[in-house]
Amino acid sequence: MSAPDEPGVHVVRAGNLSEATAQTPGMTRRAGIDPSISRGLWVGRVATGPGFNSGVHHHGEAETVGHVLEGRARIRYGDGYKSFVDLDPGDFIYIGPYVPHIEENLSDTEPLEFVTIRSPDNIVVNLE
Repeated sequence: MSAPDEPGVHVVRAGNLSEATAQTPGMTRRAGIDPSISRGLWVGRVATGPGFNSGVHHHGEAETVGHVLEGRARIRYGDGYKSFVDLDPGDFIYIGPYVPHIEENLSDTEPLEFVTIRSPDNIVVNLE
């Protein structure tokens, strides 16, 4: 039997993640930890379907860490979005504040899922 939440300890069960957070069309962001629980972290799962391309976006003042759970991703960034890094399951990536980028699912048949950590919150600014 598990104990109830105590001050400084909060559990969010897998079935209780919330989609009431900033979204990008085609991506599903589900919050586990957000500013209602933490003073400066947003932690959640981000999933996309096969062949997905997020379009250009950034995360405002937020620092972002991604950890690939399943699938293969390509993150495009830099001048003309010509620079990129490919990520496999188990890989981590850091993206600094205000860095425009594009997230792509490299598979045409398999989903892509990340654990994402942001500070101070899940800020999403979708660009043209």
